[in-house]
Amino acid sequence: MLAAVIALSASGLVGSQPARPTAESAYLAEINQWHAARLAALTADDGWLTVAGLFWLKEGSNTAGSDKGNRILLPASAPARLGTFEFHQGTTAFHAAPGVGVMLNGQPVTDAVLKPDSSGEPDVLTWGPLSLFVIQRGNRYALRLRDKLAPQRQQFAGLRYFPVDEHYRVKAKWVPYSPPQKIPVPNILGEIEEELSPGYLEFSLQGHACRLDPLVEDGRLFIIFKDLTAGRETYPTGRFLSAEMPRPGQDEVILDFNKAYNPPCAFTPYATCPLPPQQNVLSVRIEAGELRYGH
Repeated sequence: MLAAVIALSASGLVGSQPARPTAESAYLAEINQWHAARLAALTADDGWLTVAGLFWLKEGSNTAGSDKGNRILLPASAPARLGTFEFHQGTTAFHAAPGVGVMLNGQPVTDAVLKPDSSGEPDVLTWGPLSLFVIQRGNRYALRLRDKLAPQRQQFAGLRYFPVDEHYRVKAKWVPYSPPQKIPVPNILGEIEEELSPGYLEFSLQGHACRLDPLVEDGRLFIIFKDLTAGRETYPTGRFLSAEMPRPGQDEVILDFNKAYNPPCAFTPYATCPLPPQQNVLSVRIEAGELRYGH
């Protein structure tokens, strides 16, 4: 590419007429745009770099604040007592401490019953740079803390990728399950959850036959996979990949491993990441996508 630019400069053509974009440069621009969106989402106020705590709720009163006497110990920037979370049989009620000025979904609040993330849209409590909301994992409930001033956000070192290689943009055969099948998906908590898979994907890479069972997230195929770069160049437990949901009757899906990315657990110890199901562990090196973050 550089040699071509030099040759055009020597002939006086650079600047005299616009360069016609090639398929290669258009694809590289697409991947660069995806990288920029990935970075923006990760570093946003509600990105994974702000996740700074995970507190499992116990039956009864769970006090929260920066004072060490609280069961839920918040950062020093929080009030000594922010309030109390009363947890009973899966229901979480919040009672703010007097004069604290807590917000619920952007509105002042003193008392409220909080919807967990399993409801689709959790209620979010905020105070200054901090926010708290209830998550449900199996039969367990916890408070997830976000902190806009979290050290991992302040010290973020950026993302690194394998060189973009269009050979890792593969066409996969789509075989739908009828009906969708439940597959066991482990997570880092040591639990296994049954998740619905709408079908499976078959493709060939470097002469190896590969098969993946995706899930569905936000109307797209969501793939948790692991390959032979894991623990070396890429994150040890595997990576994520998203793809367009096939339309009815469609028998092909594009899998672009240049858009493979690290799970949240690569950036915070307070995520509850799913792990690849056994059938999504591939015996091939996929030298594409996001590299291992930090150490």
